[in-house]
Amino acid sequence: MDKHDWSRGHTLAMAVGLSLLLGACSEKAEVDLSRQVGGNPELPKAKDFLVPPMQVPDGVGWKGDAKPQVVSGLQIEKIASGLMHPRQLLVLPNQDVLVVEANGPGEEAVTTPKQVIAGIVKNRSGKGGKGGNRITLLRKKAGGSGEWEQHVYIEHLHSPFGIQLVGDTLYVANTDNIMKYHYTPGETRMSDPGTELGDLPSTVNHHWTKALLASPDGKKLYVGSGSNSNITENGLEVEYRRAAVLEVDAATGASRVFASGIRNPTGLQWEPQSGKLWAIANERDEIGADLVPDYMTSVQEKGFYGWPYSYYGQHVDHRVKPQRPDLVKKAIKPDYALGSHVAALGFLFYTADGLPPKYKGGAFVAEHGSWDRSPLSGYQVVYVPFANGMPNGPAQPVVTGFHSADEKELYGAPVGLAQDAAGALLIADDVGNVVWRVTSTGR
Repeated sequence: MDKHDWSRGHTLAMAVGLSLLLGACSEKAEVDLSRQVGGNPELPKAKDFLVPPMQVPDGVGWKGDAKPQVVSGLQIEKIASGLMHPRQLLVLPNQDVLVVEANGPGEEAVTTPKQVIAGIVKNRSGKGGKGGNRITLLRKKAGGSGEWEQHVYIEHLHSPFGIQLVGDTLYVANTDNIMKYHYTPGETRMSDPGTELGDLPSTVNHHWTKALLASPDGKKLYVGSGSNSNITENGLEVEYRRAAVLEVDAATGASRVFASGIRNPTGLQWEPQSGKLWAIANERDEIGADLVPDYMTSVQEKGFYGWPYSYYGQHVDHRVKPQRPDLVKKAIKPDYALGSHVAALGFLFYTADGLPPKYKGGAFVAEHGSWDRSPLSGYQVVYVPFANGMPNGPAQPVVTGFHSADEKELYGAPVGLAQDAAGALLIADDVGNVVWRVTSTGR
């Protein structure tokens, strides 16, 4: 046995041993998830773990005609399957739909047992599926029934995530840059080879997704740039322009930090009534099944939201060294908690009329789910009502059934959201490799 075989065997043995340890952990959440949703979530005392407990369902995908469940008044259909880890969606003016297919670039060095376990966990759950590094175009078939046509639209991307169309310019946020393409209506394959607008933070790529949103006038692009660690364990030097929302000039590619201290801003939207920028964010791990709630919040220019020194406002994380009480004093409390470890990855303010009227003006959030809480949390699409530009009531599950009742099998996991011209809600499902379409009953 050479040293490389020994190293691989040693790593595998370590991973198996840790997997058994994780499987033996039985710590359950003690706070009902409903008490961690809203403007003032319950935050219990933080816990310390040598190895944090996990609950990992086996990713099995959708079998036969199985599909998610929807609440009364809605119906759901599959419009695309067999995709390669679909993450984000964009509806084009001609009603074609672009599907961004990607997963992490795999560039982060595996140097700790935690990272070994993370890889095993992702593969077991189906969330480690190979990403297509491409964009597929969906086009509704003549006659309108069955799954839509699929056309490979752009290939050879580098872990793409965010996508926006401004006029005749299509912007795609890879993990390391923003590319722009000349959009020609009707094309089923992009004819423009594309040019780079500007770079994005790309060292380590612990959090690789780069959410993307254009300003209403198209002159600025806003980018969600997640942290390179849980709580700076990889060093502060790799957190440059990380855990932040960046503002990018669409003409030059020059960028600046618009807001900071947001651990992983995975979705950006303009709130339709106030016109303010809002984000969803995934918070830190490893201090218990009940900490820390992921959230959505309005994003203030030059605002600081706590990471890594504090969470949910000014609750100090004592694991972070050195401490920064001066920054903690400035930390802004998020507007609305979504619950601990729900892993929000999709965000949409619904402005159409195709769904029942009660959904207009509020926010849909796709909760991808996490293995950091038992019982499971997330794995659903929820709706949060808004009034006067702010959340106005509890989050309501709308699309569920992504895992088995005993929480052992995972069929799918929702990510990107979009609305089409008919007002349908589109959902990218990266474990089922499906795009779902939700409409009102009878439509």
